[in-house]
Amino acid sequence: MNHAAPDRLLRAMFDAAIAAAQPALCVPRHLPAAPKGRLVVIGAGKASAAMAKAVEDHWPGELSGLVVTRYGYAVECKRIEIVEAAHPVPDAAGERAAKRLFETVSGLGVDDLVLCLMSGGGSSLLPLALPGLTLADEQALNRALLASGASITEMNCVRRHLSAIKGGRLAAACKPARVVNLVLSDVPGDDPVDIASGPTVPDPTTCSDALDILRRYSIAVSPRALALLESGEGESLKPGDPRLPAIETRFIATPQMALEAAAKVARDAGFAAHILGDAIEGEAREVAKTLAGIALQASRRAQPVSPPCVLLSGGETTVTLRGHGRGGRNVEFLLALGIALHGEPGIHALAGDTDGVDGQEEIAGALLAPDTLARAWQRGMNPRRHLDDNDGHGFFQALGDSVVTGPTLTNVNDFRAILISAPHPKEPR
Repeated sequence: MNHAAPDRLLRAMFDAAIAAAQPALCVPRHLPAAPKGRLVVIGAGKASAAMAKAVEDHWPGELSGLVVTRYGYAVECKRIEIVEAAHPVPDAAGERAAKRLFETVSGLGVDDLVLCLMSGGGSSLLPLALPGLTLADEQALNRALLASGASITEMNCVRRHLSAIKGGRLAAACKPARVVNLVLSDVPGDDPVDIASGPTVPDPTTCSDALDILRRYSIAVSPRALALLESGEGESLKPGDPRLPAIETRFIATPQMALEAAAKVARDAGFAAHILGDAIEGEAREVAKTLAGIALQASRRAQPVSPPCVLLSGGETTVTLRGHGRGGRNVEFLLALGIALHGEPGIHALAGDTDGVDGQEEIAGALLAPDTLARAWQRGMNPRRHLDDNDGHGFFQALGDSVVTGPTLTNVNDFRAILISAPHPKEPR
């Protein structure tokens, strides 16, 4: 079977999803009016440098600022300083950048405006621990959270309550200046408190919530971290807190926008496009089983939709690391999907992270075809063993089916597309 056409269409949909969330396209129409005083630009995330460049290109007056992004994601700016740091496990460069952000917004007046550019990845890029904790504590916490199977919402709740910058603390430092947040969402539900763990928005969650999450996933933390949470000393700033300035938050791109762009590409190619959800969460392999069941029903029974069609979804699944592989929630999803489909004719799929990095790998995701499992067996590879070892990247790399984009300079979370090219009725036994 020639897979070139389905693979090209899937990649075109993925590229359209990424293009729809490019800061150069999304930032300009959301810029605020010029303030009477100074404009100071701050930000953090994988897309923040590209967002800063878009601000510079379209802001008519004076500005200055500091933005921190992931290594390899810097974009040259003339008036806004761009600093690079580590993701997903923070480093000393991120800690220094977090401290400098406080310096950047100090001494502002009531007529000044802080324009905050936030995107996914900012939590790791802004490590600044509460007194008594260290960068090593934050690094250990991040590693434990990433391996735990906790959702992004749960992970960020814990991070906020052990941080000196997250959970509205940076916003408080901006007062009396106003704060306008331009947010590129990478989280299910588009809650601004979960994007970069909400440095410049109030946080309704509590230390008690964070403790519950640590217990739920059996995550060990240092005695000092536990004391901060149990005493409430690590409490974040809540809505209505008088220490907060006036804050306005504008979403410039979301997972839903990216999925709609991909849907248009599918429809233009003659495929009915169905968006199943932009905020699907859960263990990657369990989500895969569910979507495989829907795809098989469509292929065999033309229910609930008829082929030729594409099933699109976004959100952020999780992977509980139990094996020795390199993780990656999109490749884990795709490998589990392939096992559940068991070579069903006419079904191809692509799963990838729109930031170009799935897990800790510089690989966005992978492609799946009806003969993927058969090709693996021919090479002596056992698909289920690779899944049990959390080795989706190793599996798809060996087959030459990885999807590599390089730094995309944006991040609207995971992208999943299942293409069903024609009905394949299953005769009852």
